[in-house]
Amino acid sequence: MSIQDLIERTKVSFCQDCGVCTGSCPVSRVLPGFSPQQMVGKFVLSADLGLEDEALSDRDMWSCLTCALCLQRCPSKVEYLEFVRAVREEAFRTGNKATFAHDGVIETIVNMQRGGLHQNKTAWAREAGQIAESGEYYLFVGCLPYFDVLFRDMGISSLGSASHMLKMLNKLGIEPVVSDEERCCGHDLLWSGNVDVFKELAAFNIEMIKRCGSKKVIFGCPEGYVAFKAYYPLYFGELDFEVVHFYDLVGEQIKDGALKLSRVEEQTVTYHDPCRLGRMAGIYEAPRELIAGMPGMTLVEMERNRENAVCCGVSCWANCSSYSKQIQMDRLKEAEATGADALITACPKCKIHFTCALSSSDMKMEVKDLTEVMAASALEH
Repeated sequence: MSIQDLIERTKVSFCQDCGVCTGSCPVSRVLPGFSPQQMVGKFVLSADLGLEDEALSDRDMWSCLTCALCLQRCPSKVEYLEFVRAVREEAFRTGNKATFAHDGVIETIVNMQRGGLHQNKTAWAREAGQIAESGEYYLFVGCLPYFDVLFRDMGISSLGSASHMLKMLNKLGIEPVVSDEERCCGHDLLWSGNVDVFKELAAFNIEMIKRCGSKKVIFGCPEGYVAFKAYYPLYFGELDFEVVHFYDLVGEQIKDGALKLSRVEEQTVTYHDPCRLGRMAGIYEAPRELIAGMPGMTLVEMERNRENAVCCGVSCWANCSSYSKQIQMDRLKEAEATGADALITACPKCKIHFTCALSSSDMKMEVKDLTEVMAASALEH
């Protein structure tokens, strides 16, 4: 697809040069020279001058966090996120790729999940609770088993969240399918331009879930949820199953009285809205209602919350650098300023990134996963 086609499809030519996107962008505040507005202008100009190859070699496109804050505020409704995603796809094909954090280990693991890979992703589930080989509900675990190994030295147990999800589902009488055959949702590949492999993994997951006979697929990870909800249908049409977020499902069960939350240790907490769960999926209130519903838990809001929340500083494990740490520390200081004892988030990656930032600081703020916090209350009965 030509740059001109991308410009027309994503409406970037509607840009009024008002600068709202740049003024809103967390990266523009800490990385001199980066500007969503200028990047759009650069590609529009390159299309006019026939310099598309030069534009596609630009590295600025990889600095964008795709956090959707600019999209939220753009008065012209420019589809900036889709523009960046499409430009990255074209750039990837020319050899201009993101610089991946952790020496590209996570990218390698995702690419390994193609084809006939044999995995053991269910051992934890058989220890944690009851699972099925087929049935109405499917619990999509994603890359949590791999994160659990990679970040264990940081004191993070990514599978703790999955284990507690399973236990709470069991408490509700649900024995979901958890499969060794499951592949990565492909979110990071999609946003780093590797769309061909994304589609390969997505097709595999769709067929695998179909074989399991599942009609409702439950997600705890915001990225997996958005990938299935918004982008699988974009490439494969309407899905044969419903995409459900765990917090929505559990929240309804609590309202109906099927699941009760008991008193927890008195604590004041603040909540960080993940970009994918908040701005991209529109789920703001469900996590807050769950926190507020736990007796003993007091929720205080950061100055920037809900639609105005700031990104955790890293997207698709790419381009994690000094500006990422500045964004993270700025957000953690904002959390500290509320007087909260802990920062709760609803995304496994946000927890990893914030914990990493804290490891090199003297701040006492604790970062917690909402599902694990909830489990201490929901599983007491």
